[in-house]
Amino acid sequence: MPEMANVQAGVADLPGPVRQLDIAPITVPAYSADGATLAPADLALLPSLGGRALLDQFSLLPASALATFVKDHPDTITKLREAPIAASEISTWWRGIGPEAREKLLSTTPELIGNLDGLPYGTRDLANRTYLNDAIQKLENQLSSGVGRGMNVEVTNHLHMLSQIADALHAKAGEPQRTLVSLDTVSPGRAAIVVGDLASADYVSYLIPGMFFTIDGQVDDWADTATTLYEDQTAWLSRLGESAKTVATVAWIGYQTPHLLNVGSLTLADEGAAHLTKAIEGLQVLRGAHEPYISVMAHSYGSTAAMLALQRGDFQIDALAVVGSPGSSAQRASDLAVRNRNIFVGEAGWDPVVNSAFYGSDPGSASYGAHRMSVAGGVDAITKAALSASYGHNEYFRPGSESMRNLALIGIGEGGLVMNDSGSTIAADRR
Repeated sequence: MPEMANVQAGVADLPGPVRQLDIAPITVPAYSADGATLAPADLALLPSLGGRALLDQFSLLPASALATFVKDHPDTITKLREAPIAASEISTWWRGIGPEAREKLLSTTPELIGNLDGLPYGTRDLANRTYLNDAIQKLENQLSSGVGRGMNVEVTNHLHMLSQIADALHAKAGEPQRTLVSLDTVSPGRAAIVVGDLASADYVSYLIPGMFFTIDGQVDDWADTATTLYEDQTAWLSRLGESAKTVATVAWIGYQTPHLLNVGSLTLADEGAAHLTKAIEGLQVLRGAHEPYISVMAHSYGSTAAMLALQRGDFQIDALAVVGSPGSSAQRASDLAVRNRNIFVGEAGWDPVVNSAFYGSDPGSASYGAHRMSVAGGVDAITKAALSASYGHNEYFRPGSESMRNLALIGIGEGGLVMNDSGSTIAADRR
């Protein structure tokens, strides 16, 4: 298949395995939401379409016509990516369009296919790597062909940002594979890099960053943090006699984090909440009856965004941990869609953000109803290993810290083993 060969060739220089498309052996006609067989629409009408109707038409267009349309109307891809289409509907659409249409869409619109929650992760990884590689190549060609001084700075900065994503996809020797399951190449960019296998893991943890986190500055470090969490969780499962269980961790920079000039607003938190909702709903749709244990671990402004999403109740998760939180719009832990009230709060010494309740209620207060987890360091109550302390606002994810030890256990459903401020475990204090 020439189109598929071109796609695979396009990702040859990016790290990680190139996987085949997740294609079920079915060939069926395309159907609309009401079950009617579809026919290609007049191209002139396509710009007026949106959502599922436009997706249906994309699957019906010949590859050449689709490529031309996308080139002439680049905003349609953005509209589709941001459209409020349910992950279940996207999944149904993908299963119904057949292998040839899937290959055409992957090779012609990888920036779309890589970012539709509800599609298989192997397909999204392949699409995003393809699009990332193409975007990097175009910027390099611009620089080599010569541009003005001002444009040179802009292109160079943009290229650096995308190169950071490519670098973050490199797993070190012995580390699990990394996959790119979402990508926005427009500055300041967005990305989600998975360590492990979202399609089969028993436990999935999303790491949500706060203010000042950017793709250009932190995506590589955030992917390394996700790897550390993956390794810590795997080690704990082995220690607890559950070595057959598997984990996946997600370095999720899926929203634009705030800076000093816009941190006072909840606008970006609202956007982050919407994007996180779509990401987790996509995972739950794909896993179906085999849904994993899902946890969210959120820092700073990211905790506010995560709690906004959980307050709306569009989905449920199994555990939530917030560290360095500036506040929650929910009044109490029971207002959040977290099963069994598995909500944990960590607050470091000398962190100027905690206890501020800047965005609402303080999740660390006793009245909020969350579990307090210690981040002050000390001796592990189980392994007797020394654990380092977290200080200030940005040390909650330090390897070997009590904070990371507790986060690892929360993500594998062992909240009872989390250490609290008294130096014992939560389960021990309940006895």
